[in-house]
Amino acid sequence: MTELVSYIVTSLVDDKEHVSVTEDGDVITVRVAKDDMGKVIGKQGRIIKAIRSVVKAASIKAGRNCTVEIDE
Repeated sequence: MTELVSYIVTSLVDDKEHVSVTEDGDVITVRVAKDDMGKVIGKQGRIIKAIRSVVKAASIKAGRNCTVEIDE
């Protein structure tokens, strides 16, 4: 799942070197540069909701239940 989230997030941001995706159990934590935080969250949280929906569908297909969190 981390590869999927990493691919999506690095496609969205400008500063690709500061993207960090870690997995701790069923929680996937995303860290990006402060300037790119708005690009990952989106207007009214629409982009992060879409990322969470994709990860939820992929994780259920894999027999897991993963969630995505953004670390500031």
